[in-house]
Amino acid sequence: MDNSNQNFHKSRRAFMKQSSLIAGGLMAAPLFSSANYFSGADDVIKIALIGCGGRGTGAAVQALSTTQNVQLVAMADAFADRIASSLSNINEALEGKANRVNVGENKFVGFDGYKQAIALADVVILTTPPGFRPIHFEEAIRQNKHVFMEKPVATDPAGIKRVLDAAAIAKQKKLNVVVGLQRRYQNSYRELYKRFQDGIIGDILSTQVWWNQGALWMNPRKPNQTEMEYQMRNWYYFNWLCGDHIVEQHIHNIDVSNWFMGQAPATAVGMGGRAVRTGKEYGEIYDHHYVEYRYKNEVVMNSQCRHWKDAASRVDEEIVGTKGRIIGDRAVILDHKGKVLYQFDKKKENNPYQTEHDELFAAIAKREYKFADAERGAEATLSAIIGRMATYSGQVIPYAQALNSGIDIHPKVYAFDAPPPVLPDENGFYAYAKPGVTKYFS
Repeated sequence: MDNSNQNFHKSRRAFMKQSSLIAGGLMAAPLFSSANYFSGADDVIKIALIGCGGRGTGAAVQALSTTQNVQLVAMADAFADRIASSLSNINEALEGKANRVNVGENKFVGFDGYKQAIALADVVILTTPPGFRPIHFEEAIRQNKHVFMEKPVATDPAGIKRVLDAAAIAKQKKLNVVVGLQRRYQNSYRELYKRFQDGIIGDILSTQVWWNQGALWMNPRKPNQTEMEYQMRNWYYFNWLCGDHIVEQHIHNIDVSNWFMGQAPATAVGMGGRAVRTGKEYGEIYDHHYVEYRYKNEVVMNSQCRHWKDAASRVDEEIVGTKGRIIGDRAVILDHKGKVLYQFDKKKENNPYQTEHDELFAAIAKREYKFADAERGAEATLSAIIGRMATYSGQVIPYAQALNSGIDIHPKVYAFDAPPPVLPDENGFYAYAKPGVTKYFS
């Protein structure tokens, strides 16, 4: 987990045409002109941070480390302690730039505080657990704000629809949107992609993508916690909040395959389960997934991700073509005999997390409309979601059918005394999907 415009495929354009441009009243506000991208004395670009965990803190520091006249003016999180620790860490990280933090009393706690925080800013950073991303993104666009939002952008197909609807409005309003799929902003990957476009590996025959690593964090249950608070504190292990690690982490590698393919996969089929992480503390998610994605041109992406302690690790992508192969982590292009056709100079590597913000805030300061990442962020997210649906069910999951399925795994009410969508049994264990039993389509 990261603590941490391309031409769109015809199918995506078709899906976008189906999206309602009136969703949630988003079009009620007038379109932006080049004169009102942001406001404030001396053209200060005001930032609101929505979601104050580790990734949110890092993103805020990166935004405040750009060369533009930026200032953090508001913070929102479900938990007051998260805001306090984040603010302390931001101030410590900024050192001599503490004047860029002017939050004051603008600290909004709870499920609805994001609306007030967004209202105070020109640019919104969305870094809560991803289950909340669709409603936060909708609100930011409704309030005419530029957006940086972390991946993934949703955890279910209904959320993807909401993001696509809001993305269409963002384009109408010329609001810049950057999504934290940072390989798209990494020098080595950009150079590899340029050479791919020049034909160095020929036509793609297959892609292989991996996110295999060890165990991750968890927070023990505390006395008097409601079930909602427990799940919020352990969001990684519940699908409505996280989407499973194939969605939360492996999306990066899946997105690289989609990037080079220039499209999303048409179908997914796979297998997975809970081989190692079987305790009640691991909620309902799997600890491994293997998915065979198939694109419309019959090219196959083989995808694998797992969380197994003391097992072999690899986080990487390999694009195999008729004349050679690209290996992302090594930033190298080889022919089929192993001869190096291109090697990126690692001395020229950048920090892509910082570059995302550098380029976004430079565009905003110049009153330029340059970034419309939300659609491809939604595409990568749904690609990962259909992978999860495939491993959970054992079914072949078509991308288009999933997109239009309306499947919604979220609670009816967001409140600490409200029940989450999944509840533990009398022994504290959560039900989890079982292939052949869990079904999405008849």
